[in-house]
Amino acid sequence: MSGVPHPTTFWDATPDGNSFFRKQEVYTMQWNIPDLNNFIVEGARRGGPLAIRRNESAILEYGRQMTSRPQIQLFSSSGALIRTIPWELGKVVKIGWSLDEQLIVLNEEGVYRIYDLQGEYTQHSLGSEVQDAGIIDATIHETGFVALTGALNFLEVKGWEGGRPLALASAGLSHPPSCWDVIPPDQTISRHVELLVSHEATVLSVDNLERVDQHISRGPFSKLSVSPNGKALALLTSTGVLWVVSSNFQESYTEYDTSVEGLPDLPRQLVWCGNDTVVMNWDSVVLMVGPFGSVLRYYYSSPTYLISEVDGVRIISSQCCDFLQKLPRVSEWVFRPGSTSSAAILFDAFELYEKKSPRADENIRNIRPELAGAVDACVQAAGHELEPYWQKRLLNAALYGRAFLDSYNPTDLVEMGQTLKVLNAVRYYEIGLPLTYNQYVQASPHHLIARLTARNQHLLALRISTFLHLKPDVVLRHWASAKISQSRRESEESGIVDDDEEICRLIVAKFDTLGPDAAQGVSYSEIAKKAWLAGRSRLATKLLDHEPKAGDQVPLLLNMKEDRLALTKAILSSDPDLVYHVLLHLKRRLNLGDFFRLIEDGGPELKPAANLLQVYAREQNRDLLKDFWFQDDRRTESACLALEEAGNMTDVTAKIESIKTAAKFFSEDKERGFEAKMMEESLRLITFQQQLEKDVDGGITFVGLSVSQTIRACLVAGLSKKAERLRSDFKIPDKRFWYTKLHALTEVKDFDGLDAFSKSKRSPIGYEPFVEHLVSKGFAKQASSFVPKCDAKARADLYVKCGEWRMAGLECKERGDKAKLQELKRSSPNNLVARELEQILTSMG
Repeated sequence: MSGVPHPTTFWDATPDGNSFFRKQEVYTMQWNIPDLNNFIVEGARRGGPLAIRRNESAILEYGRQMTSRPQIQLFSSSGALIRTIPWELGKVVKIGWSLDEQLIVLNEEGVYRIYDLQGEYTQHSLGSEVQDAGIIDATIHETGFVALTGALNFLEVKGWEGGRPLALASAGLSHPPSCWDVIPPDQTISRHVELLVSHEATVLSVDNLERVDQHISRGPFSKLSVSPNGKALALLTSTGVLWVVSSNFQESYTEYDTSVEGLPDLPRQLVWCGNDTVVMNWDSVVLMVGPFGSVLRYYYSSPTYLISEVDGVRIISSQCCDFLQKLPRVSEWVFRPGSTSSAAILFDAFELYEKKSPRADENIRNIRPELAGAVDACVQAAGHELEPYWQKRLLNAALYGRAFLDSYNPTDLVEMGQTLKVLNAVRYYEIGLPLTYNQYVQASPHHLIARLTARNQHLLALRISTFLHLKPDVVLRHWASAKISQSRRESEESGIVDDDEEICRLIVAKFDTLGPDAAQGVSYSEIAKKAWLAGRSRLATKLLDHEPKAGDQVPLLLNMKEDRLALTKAILSSDPDLVYHVLLHLKRRLNLGDFFRLIEDGGPELKPAANLLQVYAREQNRDLLKDFWFQDDRRTESACLALEEAGNMTDVTAKIESIKTAAKFFSEDKERGFEAKMMEESLRLITFQQQLEKDVDGGITFVGLSVSQTIRACLVAGLSKKAERLRSDFKIPDKRFWYTKLHALTEVKDFDGLDAFSKSKRSPIGYEPFVEHLVSKGFAKQASSFVPKCDAKARADLYVKCGEWRMAGLECKERGDKAKLQELKRSSPNNLVARELEQILTSMG
């Protein structure tokens, strides 16, 4: 215990003795800033960094200013310089911090920049109208800000993506307010930002819909501050009277006249220490006003700056960083002199146990019913201590008490030990992040990891992630991105370009060293995108080679205009949808010639893409398919496509043009002479068909029919001469013509014409087709007249097909074929036919 002060050393009791406050020095500042009055300071919450810029209204001794050029310096809470940001955009109206510790700087023209801790920034503007009116004041909160324009209108900006500012309801101001503050959206019932504006003797509540006068007469006010939970409001009048009231002005909590302190002027700041205490500061005094008007004073040798926290207030001076807070109840239970709580008795028993005193066991027996609660209290008290020595003693006391419990869930004890190891690591002065237990619980471990990576504390962030069993992929991605950014800056400074292969090897080797479990979730595409944005396209390409998911590789390659590589990666993924995505993207971006050339020059490697493109184009975009085949000099495929389109056309003129196009493509291919000739024949046929349609006054549609169909249609329509002409012009074979005419005459039931046709000359198809066709059409009687012209051996069967059993029997008798006749008798359809055949058989002897 030597050299470690007791926790009560830092305690201060309020005058009424009902509560305690403690102020502990967290850091001795590392900077060399003798007087904070010469600077404008803005600190981030949760132990975050400090942004400091020159106070242009302050007169500095020559040689003392930081630099002659406007700049903003970022320091950790321990005073270590993080980054110097040059500023060249004119007068700064306000600086502030976002939830994830990004610095927001707003100038009088409505332009604001969002800086990370590495000095990288994005820039946005509130618009040209705001630029004309100007910005005279602003309040920045963690999720947005509200600006007051020169026209005395309030504009709200939600988030940090550069969204369009929203005008709040008119406050009806005639001059700028003396003070105003914002209740953030997460602390209001409406979930919209609400303003509290000091106006003459009253306070106005302004949101996006209306302005409400609170009808109070205590003003005018010089300071106004909203509590961290948004439920209370601290106001300081121009005469120095502090008034603490509920945010709806329905309940008054505290009043205190600061003029009794005998201090000159009004305080520089009015901030909240938690949600029930207010702190003010002058050049050398920090005044704490607690509930019921209790007051504590703290003296400093130099000006201070106050940063409100959810559980206290950070006090920054030139020499040190202190933390002032209301003493947690569990700490009071354990360490308050004379405390008879079970937690204090347990802690005393532990100390007696270390001294091997038998009284330790007696103390445990005395609190046996409350022992579990005492263990919990010691665990919680350990979380609220900043000194590791007392943390360990409190946790050991809890362990000691746990040994006497039959059943106790040690989860809270174990988690507190882990949490304190993490907090002690980040509180180290080189890190400079004085995070308290309450702040840590409120923000979550993931938020802490993000804050460490933003500071480039990747090793510590990785160790904490591993220690807390969190996925380290976030840390690894940020480390790789930071490595690329650092190499870019070094290259710019030295003029020597780093070896992309070496940087890629270092990144991949680091991930491989940590193993697949640690690197799980790391996307090389995200890192490659960072390299591409940094102007390292070659490095980005090399990193993408290690990305296992083609779906993550391809989009970035397309953005990088690595078209062939993107298409190759898509093909290797065996995902048709991804290939289509690339093809359609390239089609939109490239002209058709370059697009087709890219695919054609790819050879077998890009052949699948060419095939998929043709499948897509055939279904969705025939013109694209035409252009692709024409570019690729594929005449036959182009001709076939033109023919396919012609077959689907109803307009004769368009059909003729498509056939002419097909004829042209076929004629340009030496091996397609026959097909080219057929196209000419098709054109002649269509011309003839058009003439036929004119001859019948459009009563029959001929266009679109084949030659045989056209002949048949002519015969059906009685245009036999036209049919003969078609036969002659297109050199239709006799057999085909006879079949066509047979079917046509049967269709119109022109049996006389059919008989005449059969006698016109010897049939090239024989006469059996006449019988077969007529029977199939139900004209058996007419069919039987053609049987005698058929071959003798087939006549009997043909007569049977015609239903002429007697004629079939007589045919067998004439030929002397008893066997056939007996066969017919056995298959006769009825007894009458059978007897008739039996008579013919008997007559043959």
